[in-house]
Amino acid sequence: MTAGHFSLILLPTLACNAECDYCFETRTRDRLSLGEFSAIVKKVMDHLDRSEIESFSIYWQGGEVMTLPPEWLEEANQILLKIADERSKKVDHFLQSNMIAYNRKWNRVLAEMFGNSVGSSMDFPNLHRKLKTGGTREYDRIWTRNVREALDAGLEVGVISIPNQKTLELGAERFYSYFVDELGIRDFQINTPFPGGSLNDVKKGFPLHHHGLTRFLVDLGRVWFERGFRNGVRISPFSKLVDYFLHGNKDFACIWRDNCVNEFICIDPRGHIAQCDCWVTSYPEWRFGNVFFAAGLTDLLQESPVRRSLQSRPSRLVRREDCLECDYLSICHGGCPVRAFTVHGDIFRKDPYCELYRNLFQIAREITARRPPGLDPLTGIGVH
Repeated sequence: MTAGHFSLILLPTLACNAECDYCFETRTRDRLSLGEFSAIVKKVMDHLDRSEIESFSIYWQGGEVMTLPPEWLEEANQILLKIADERSKKVDHFLQSNMIAYNRKWNRVLAEMFGNSVGSSMDFPNLHRKLKTGGTREYDRIWTRNVREALDAGLEVGVISIPNQKTLELGAERFYSYFVDELGIRDFQINTPFPGGSLNDVKKGFPLHHHGLTRFLVDLGRVWFERGFRNGVRISPFSKLVDYFLHGNKDFACIWRDNCVNEFICIDPRGHIAQCDCWVTSYPEWRFGNVFFAAGLTDLLQESPVRRSLQSRPSRLVRREDCLECDYLSICHGGCPVRAFTVHGDIFRKDPYCELYRNLFQIAREITARRPPGLDPLTGIGVH
């Protein structure tokens, strides 16, 4: 964990109201009880005390969190606030939801816990996100209706989008217009698909073809530079990369951390601990242990051979791959271990999207160099 801060990806349930073709999680009906949640929080707090960490973040994910009632989260928050206050700890919350079950009953907990902000996911066009009782068109209809209702209620909605082959064919301009002009989304992130979890016909097409995906993302970066950055639109990874090249800030997605195993852990509703939700739900051999059966979280993490193996990845990776020859090693660090594992069966290989990342770093560098004099590319505001 980084000095002074700890991050927990919490999966309070593995139930979901959708059946997306490329989901990398093995779904179950498991969900945390409030008593189990309290036990997890206490052990996390013990770990923070032993590690002399004052603050931590909880990333609420699933399954689908909104298959739980909002009252459950409100009670969980009260439990957490009481324990955190007793330990003098500061807690920040972030929520990722597919928004299919969203309604106005969620607005209070979204305001109190999540600062009137929620993250969601949608692709354009949507080929693979489906309801359990319907196809992609019904998913689109409900998601669009609920996101517009959330925006009308004053919520900030950020969107993660995964390109597919049709996305590449339609092009960056159409993609950008859909999210920004049609939906009013001003903060979204592009993720790359990978064949995690049980293999199916859709996942056999991953990773996406490098050249087409690179062309699309380079075009998207240019569209954002021309149409969005002066108006405060944020597209990750471009916004964060430009911020890095301009100001040196390394606020990157988890795939480009120095070593993600030192930054966060994930706990599922059965108490299993692993590096992230893909590892913990679909690859039991890569779990660190179980928080409910461990005497303490600190010792469990320190003694886990799986975690030690992940910790050794950066040094072993540079000896096996060509990363030392790359100008962007200090940004990428070899990329995502779970992407490498699901494609190559080996965490000590570099991320299969390596060549794509190099192109993204280059275009972000060019955008920074081409910015109008005196303007910050992230805000369009004059800088001095």
